[in-house]
Amino acid sequence: MILFVEYPKCTTCQRAKKWLDSHNIEYSSRHIKEENPTEEELREWHEKSGLPLKRFFNTSGMLYKSMSLKDRLPDMSEKEQYELLAEDGMLVKRPLLVGDDFVLVGFREKEWEKRFIEQEEEE
Repeated sequence: MILFVEYPKCTTCQRAKKWLDSHNIEYSSRHIKEENPTEEELREWHEKSGLPLKRFFNTSGMLYKSMSLKDRLPDMSEKEQYELLAEDGMLVKRPLLVGDDFVLVGFREKEWEKRFIEQEEEE
Protein backbone atom coordinates (compact mmCIF):
# COMPACT_ATOMS: atom_id res chain seq x y z
CA MET A 1 0.00 0.00 0.00
CA ILE A 2 1.22 3.47 -0.90
CA LEU A 3 1.37 6.05 1.89
CA PHE A 4 0.21 9.57 1.00
CA VAL A 5 1.57 12.03 3.58
CA GLU A 6 -0.34 15.29 3.35
CA TYR A 7 -1.53 18.47 4.97
CA PRO A 8 -5.23 18.47 4.00
CA LYS A 9 -5.47 22.29 3.73
CA CYS A 10 -2.55 22.38 1.27
CA THR A 11 -3.82 23.02 -2.27
CA THR A 12 -0.92 21.06 -3.79
CA CYS A 13 -1.84 18.07 -1.61
CA GLN A 14 -5.47 18.39 -2.71
CA ARG A 15 -4.42 18.42 -6.38
CA ALA A 16 -2.17 15.40 -5.82
CA LYS A 17 -4.97 13.50 -4.09
CA LYS A 18 -7.34 14.23 -6.99
CA TRP A 19 -4.66 12.99 -9.39
CA LEU A 20 -4.27 9.73 -7.45
CA ASP A 21 -8.03 9.24 -7.30
CA SER A 22 -8.50 9.98 -11.01
CA HIS A 23 -5.87 7.35 -11.84
CA ASN A 24 -7.42 4.78 -9.46
CA ILE A 25 -4.26 4.51 -7.38
CA GLU A 26 -4.92 3.11 -3.92
CA TYR A 27 -3.24 4.75 -0.96
CA SER A 28 -3.57 5.36 2.73
CA SER A 29 -3.55 8.96 3.86
CA ARG A 30 -1.65 10.43 6.80
CA HIS A 31 -2.03 13.97 8.17
CA ILE A 32 1.51 15.34 8.49
CA LYS A 33 0.67 17.77 11.30
CA GLU A 34 -1.15 15.18 13.42
CA GLU A 35 1.32 12.38 12.78
CA ASN A 36 4.67 13.90 11.97
CA PRO A 37 7.25 11.64 10.30
CA THR A 38 9.86 10.29 12.71
CA GLU A 39 13.60 10.71 12.23
CA GLU A 40 13.82 7.04 11.26
CA GLU A 41 11.05 7.37 8.66
CA LEU A 42 12.61 10.50 7.22
CA ARG A 43 16.02 8.83 6.98
CA GLU A 44 14.50 5.79 5.24
CA TRP A 45 12.43 7.92 2.86
CA HIS A 46 15.38 10.16 2.05
CA GLU A 47 17.54 7.15 1.17
CA LYS A 48 14.76 5.63 -0.97
CA SER A 49 14.15 8.90 -2.81
CA GLY A 50 17.70 9.40 -4.04
CA LEU A 51 17.17 13.15 -3.56
CA PRO A 52 19.25 15.65 -1.61
CA LEU A 53 17.95 16.04 1.95
CA LYS A 54 17.24 19.73 1.28
CA ARG A 55 14.39 18.65 -1.03
CA PHE A 56 12.52 17.33 2.03
CA PHE A 57 12.21 20.86 3.45
CA ASN A 58 9.13 22.95 2.72
CA THR A 59 11.16 25.95 1.55
CA SER A 60 8.06 28.02 0.77
CA GLY A 61 6.55 27.52 4.22
CA MET A 62 6.26 30.27 6.82
CA LEU A 63 8.04 28.21 9.47
CA TYR A 64 11.03 27.57 7.18
CA LYS A 65 11.29 31.28 6.47
CA SER A 66 10.76 32.44 10.07
CA MET A 67 13.54 30.09 11.24
CA SER A 68 15.93 31.45 8.54
CA LEU A 69 16.65 27.89 7.46
CA LYS A 70 17.85 28.96 4.03
CA ASP A 71 20.92 30.40 5.75
CA ARG A 72 21.19 27.79 8.52
CA LEU A 73 20.77 24.50 6.61
CA PRO A 74 24.18 24.50 4.88
CA ASP A 75 25.91 24.54 8.28
CA MET A 76 23.73 21.85 9.85
CA SER A 77 24.68 18.18 9.99
CA GLU A 78 22.42 15.60 8.37
CA LYS A 79 21.40 14.39 11.84
CA GLU A 80 20.42 17.93 12.87
CA GLN A 81 18.35 18.29 9.69
CA TYR A 82 16.51 15.00 10.34
CA GLU A 83 15.82 16.08 13.93
CA LEU A 84 14.47 19.41 12.74
CA LEU A 85 12.18 17.80 10.14
CA ALA A 86 10.90 15.34 12.75
CA GLU A 87 10.03 18.18 15.15
CA ASP A 88 7.34 19.80 13.02
CA GLY A 89 5.47 18.42 10.01
CA MET A 90 5.07 21.92 8.62
CA LEU A 91 8.80 21.93 7.81
CA VAL A 92 8.43 18.86 5.59
CA LYS A 93 7.79 19.25 1.86
CA ARG A 94 4.46 17.74 0.96
CA PRO A 95 2.84 15.74 -0.27
CA LEU A 96 5.08 12.73 0.17
CA LEU A 97 4.19 9.57 -1.67
CA VAL A 98 5.89 6.55 -0.15
CA GLY A 99 5.90 3.16 -1.85
CA ASP A 100 7.89 -0.02 -1.24
CA ASP A 101 10.72 1.03 -3.55
CA PHE A 102 10.20 4.75 -4.14
CA VAL A 103 9.46 8.10 -2.52
CA LEU A 104 8.10 11.10 -4.41
CA VAL A 105 8.53 14.50 -2.73
CA GLY A 106 6.07 17.24 -3.69
CA PHE A 107 3.60 16.97 -6.54
CA ARG A 108 5.14 17.11 -9.98
CA GLU A 109 2.58 15.62 -12.32
CA LYS A 110 5.15 14.53 -14.94
CA GLU A 111 7.18 12.73 -12.27
CA TRP A 112 4.07 10.98 -10.94
CA GLU A 113 2.98 10.00 -14.46
CA LYS A 114 6.41 8.55 -15.10
CA ARG A 115 6.18 6.49 -11.89
CA PHE A 116 2.65 5.18 -12.44
CA ILE A 117 1.42 5.58 -16.02
CA GLU A 118 4.57 4.93 -18.04
CA GLN A 119 5.60 2.03 -15.81
CA GLU A 120 2.24 0.31 -16.36
CA GLU A 121 2.58 0.74 -20.11
CA GLU A 122 6.03 -0.89 -20.03
CA GLU A 123 4.79 -3.93 -18.10
